[in-house]
Amino acid sequence: MIVVTGGAGFIGSNLIAELEDQGEKEIVICDRLRQADKWQNISKREPAAIVFPEQLPDFLERNTSRIQTVFHMGAISSTLETDADLIVSTNLQLSSNLWRWCAENEVPFIYASSAATYGDGSAGFDDDGTIASLACLRPMNPYGWSKNLFDRRVARWVAEGAAAPPQWVGLKFFNVYGPNEYHKGAMQSLVAKSFPAAVAGGSVKLFRSHDANFPDGGQMRDFVYVQDCVSVMLWLLDHPDVSGFFNLGTGKARSFTDLIGSMFHALNMEPKIAWIDTPAEIQDQYQYFTQAEMGRLRKAGYHTEFMSLEDGVGAYVRLFLATDDPYR
Repeated sequence: MIVVTGGAGFIGSNLIAELEDQGEKEIVICDRLRQADKWQNISKREPAAIVFPEQLPDFLERNTSRIQTVFHMGAISSTLETDADLIVSTNLQLSSNLWRWCAENEVPFIYASSAATYGDGSAGFDDDGTIASLACLRPMNPYGWSKNLFDRRVARWVAEGAAAPPQWVGLKFFNVYGPNEYHKGAMQSLVAKSFPAAVAGGSVKLFRSHDANFPDGGQMRDFVYVQDCVSVMLWLLDHPDVSGFFNLGTGKARSFTDLIGSMFHALNMEPKIAWIDTPAEIQDQYQYFTQAEMGRLRKAGYHTEFMSLEDGVGAYVRLFLATDDPYR
């Protein structure tokens, strides 16, 4: 039995789809569906159970001997969320409780950290998981701060020899895009948000640059297709000897004009871009460059190539966004 928290969310639902495709039959989803269309992310799946977060401790205790791995993808993931109490209770306390349970019951624990832990990038994007290195990071929002706080807690537990799961991995996801992100609203990738306007013949809105070092649309991100993220997680499942903190990006930053250009190319259309100012409320928190250092994951033994931006966006558009059923 594999437990996936946040299993009805973006990355979690793609992970579950791939697990099912590979023959896994005992998958447990821990999540809330609420009243939006999030349920459609798992409408093609056949989970063994759907468990609400407050039910998870009892479920784990009742099924301890059956649980093979916990993938902890659940979190308050919006960088715009301002309720720090809610963020701490979910991103720190729940994560800590799951770590302890996995340690006590010798269950592998693979969890979602975030590139938001790197803040404005001035300290670099090296996934050095030492206590000192993590302490130097300065996230720019409560979400990134909570993720870094849990990473720091894990690093200290490991360094001090506290009880740990037999395998533990913290994955620092960069800018992930792909199917099943539609429920995320403002937190969707720019491809998903822009596709309706583009396919209707309209212009895609991009932020002007407010940094002289970057042209308009030249702001850069490490965009990674969700299928590549899933491939890494399944590789980790098959390599229980690998533990640690790992970036999960492509290792190659690309501009927003490249991203949107790839989408228009997949539609066989010429790009149409309208420039708008970056909203004042996020200008101080805006990242102009992110790029994952991928050496540690490669050194650990993961050698599969990541999809290029053109191939990933092309697959997303043709296989999902431009179809009658965009869900995986």
